[in-house]
Amino acid sequence: MRVLIADKIPDKYVVKIKDIVKEVIYEPTLKVDQLSNNIKDIDVLIVRSTKVNEDCINVSNKLSLIIRAGAGVNNINIQEANKKGIYVANCPGKNSIAVAELAMGLICAIDRKLPDNVIQFREGKWNKATFSKADGLYGKTIGVVGTGKIGKQLIKRSKAFGLNIIAWSRSLTQDKADYLEIYKCKDLNELFEKADIVSIHLAQTNETKKIISAELINKMKNGACLINTSRAGVVDEEALISAVKDGKIFAGIDVFNDEPEFKQGDFNSKLIRVPNIYVTHHIGASTMQAQNAVAEETFNIIEQYKNTGVVKNWINRCEVTAAKFQLVIRHFDKPGVISKVLKLLSDEKINVQEIENVIFDGELTACCKIMIVSKPSDNIIFNLTQNEEDIIDVSLIEL
Repeated sequence: MRVLIADKIPDKYVVKIKDIVKEVIYEPTLKVDQLSNNIKDIDVLIVRSTKVNEDCINVSNKLSLIIRAGAGVNNINIQEANKKGIYVANCPGKNSIAVAELAMGLICAIDRKLPDNVIQFREGKWNKATFSKADGLYGKTIGVVGTGKIGKQLIKRSKAFGLNIIAWSRSLTQDKADYLEIYKCKDLNELFEKADIVSIHLAQTNETKKIISAELINKMKNGACLINTSRAGVVDEEALISAVKDGKIFAGIDVFNDEPEFKQGDFNSKLIRVPNIYVTHHIGASTMQAQNAVAEETFNIIEQYKNTGVVKNWINRCEVTAAKFQLVIRHFDKPGVISKVLKLLSDEKINVQEIENVIFDGELTACCKIMIVSKPSDNIIFNLTQNEEDIIDVSLIEL
């Protein structure tokens, strides 16, 4: 097994991976346009922020697993991976504390104008009169959008600051809200109207694309602040910039649309010249604690895949297949039994979607469950039950 690591991970985990695979190629500064030239004969690819595009996947000849050393996978072209039967896995929850800490840091920075304090000090300017006018956070209302692992970590930290917490998430039930001791908003409109601070913690999907719309942003209170440490695409960036420029709101973001692909160098962005918006370098998960946790999980995924063929945290598995029937066959555990069943199904051009064969204790008998797209003929059932002495019983379940 040959592994390509295309982003920075702690050195000790590079060594750990080297100890269990044939070869590790460590190229943490690879750019997206260089990845295709380095993917040949690679079995496993590890990335953090580096994009894995269609060209990279199509050029690969042995690639079977892509690991995102982090939670989100929007930098990986999963549709192309699906076409070539390439597993995509991630490391969910391992950086949730780090991201929540950055979100809280941005909230404090906006309230106290910390970046501007430092900039003016380094310029030799003393402006205590201006910077002594912070509101303070205690007693304000924070609206948490998304109550997954990161959102829950932010809720814990918000309680410590004495903030009133309201939240919205598609998965947030009243029981969960009661358990978290927060107020459940009926929708995003209510949250944006009530909150002094809005912090976004959503995955980017087709459903969440620009879910934080101009309409919602315009509902925010004057002087409120919006924090985004999730994904750039969930926020209508033009609407955010417009509201900030108008002086209506402040913003703190760790992600933005024209973020550079490279790790270090000069760049330009329309956000550079926007006042009252603080931008960090997409570093939400970039603490040593988080990186060690993510790297450990990455190692665990590779080790399990190498030793068992099972992919931990496999995210591009089809959750609901086209199968409409399940054929259940209890049989004696002998060679050729399952192949006969599959031959009968193949002769009728019945596609098998999933198959599982489980052995009973004692290893004399087994049960094979076959998920199939269409109903097998009576002839197949008859042949299996009457003509195959190694088959104990056959049942057909309509799904």
